[in-house]
Amino acid sequence: MFTARSRRAAAAVGLLVAMGLTACSTGQTTAQTGGGDVAKVTGKISITYLQKQGDQEYFIGEAAGAKAKAAQLGVDLKVVDLGSDANKTISEVQSAIAQKSNGLIMVVPDPAVGPQVVQTAKDGKVALLTSDDQICSTGPDPVGCAHQDLVPRIGFSGEQMGGEVGKRAAAEFKKAGWTAADTRIISAWKQDVTVCGDRVKAAGSAFFADAGQVQTINVATDNTPTDAQDKVAATITANAGVKHWVIWGCNDENVQGGVTALQNSGVSADNIIGVGLGAYLACKDWGSGKPSGMKAALFINGSDVGALAVQTMVDKLKDGKAFPQEAFASTKMVDATNWKDSGLTCS
Repeated sequence: MFTARSRRAAAAVGLLVAMGLTACSTGQTTAQTGGGDVAKVTGKISITYLQKQGDQEYFIGEAAGAKAKAAQLGVDLKVVDLGSDANKTISEVQSAIAQKSNGLIMVVPDPAVGPQVVQTAKDGKVALLTSDDQICSTGPDPVGCAHQDLVPRIGFSGEQMGGEVGKRAAAEFKKAGWTAADTRIISAWKQDVTVCGDRVKAAGSAFFADAGQVQTINVATDNTPTDAQDKVAATITANAGVKHWVIWGCNDENVQGGVTALQNSGVSADNIIGVGLGAYLACKDWGSGKPSGMKAALFINGSDVGALAVQTMVDKLKDGKAFPQEAFASTKMVDATNWKDSGLTCS
């Protein structure tokens, strides 16, 4: 959920926030894009958190973390599920401003709405912060956007996350003793989402650095388990004879859908290395006690991001503290042996 700009944040420093989380920040601030003209709020603070795909486990956790932090800080918080509707994004932003929200935290369904969201927030004199996905104030695609035009963002480092996934997949591949000749990698993601591209690209780079080149099949999905399952099933049919499969993607949904398609096609769990990103679906496979091709997953705690986003917004509105250009929550690789001890809640 993060742009190529994350790769330029090599000088990231630790940011200890009042919520007790350790996050990383580029240390850079923005003068206008995140609402630099917004005055401090002396009374009750009102924030609206607008999320895409609010029924996904990650975003449910993110909303819960935001609500808990808002309650702790005595802040009014409204959470809005945008689904995948870009048009609803604009109307809900306008509604939040009309209802006197002091700050907006956004997870946009489509980065193309970025310029309109930024302008609407600026016209309404409300602070704007994104979580998870990047948006640009001057164009529909955050890639190529000038640094000062990127809206400040709270989330995870796409490069770091993808790298961890690729390293774990490489370790599993080498442990299994597979060869490149009879193995294929499936890389599945929604290909118009910049942050997804960052993740899978980093996964590939890390895997190849550790385990050598293996032919990779890029699969375009809508980031849901059902679509990933359908698309991967077609990929399997078109690649008959492949013995071993490695699969990663933008999120747990892509990997779980792909693993399900592989197992439904007759590929045994021993011949699948799935490394998820999120762990909220992977843990369900592990909890079943049945063999699964989901070998590991990177645990990203949406609750941490939601809480950090609210804290960051309150710091801005109450104390005038400039937004960090990016601030990152921590991650942890988990598998069937340790996920219960990681703090991961599997619902």
